Amino acid sequence: MKNFSLKVFKYRSYTPIPFLLLMLIFQNSTTYSLIFGFIIAAIGEFFRFWGVIYAGSETRRTGEVGATYLVVSGAFAHVRNPLYLGNMLMYFGVSIMSFALVPYLQIAVIVFFFLQYYIIISEEEKFLKETYKKDYDNYLSQVPKLIPALKKYINPGLVQPPRNLKAGLKSEMRTLQASLLIIILITIRHFLH
Repeated sequence: MKNFSLKVFKYRSYTPIPFLLLMLIFQNSTTYSLIFGFIIAAIGEFFRFWGVIYAGSETRRTGEVGATYLVVSGAFAHVRNPLYLGNMLMYFGVSIMSFALVPYLQIAVIVFFFLQYYIIISEEEKFLKETYKKDYDNYLSQVPKLIPALKKYINPGLVQPPRNLKAGLKSEMRTLQASLLIIILITIRHFLH
């Protein structure tokens, strides 16, 4: 099972491609689906970027699970997996924008990415428990996995990476470019119909 989990982790950046192709091929967008879907996708990008400005380029790991810090600042003080939450919201938002194969594609997107991230999160949590022991157990017991809490986790003196907007933007650039490309393509197809 560990080999499967590591493969899911390694190739997680490519799994949206079939869904995005289906969204473009079977697009049936409306003005309302474009607006509503864009808002959901933008909220997803907000969570991603908020997480990346604290976690930095480590979020781009593809080989093995790892972490230099136990990041509990920024978005991580409200939800343990802000980037995965952000991704799910972005994919779901784009599926709403395209309004393709409603409601089957949207349900498939939510179910598939929930299962994918469940596998990845389980593997990452094993690493974090082994590496950060009691600090991680304390964090785990107080911060939800995927649904943000309003109450902020209070950092118990853990060394944190500095918040870095510039490095965060640099790290997030590939995701922003891919997201904007698909949003532009869906919008163009909508207006050409």
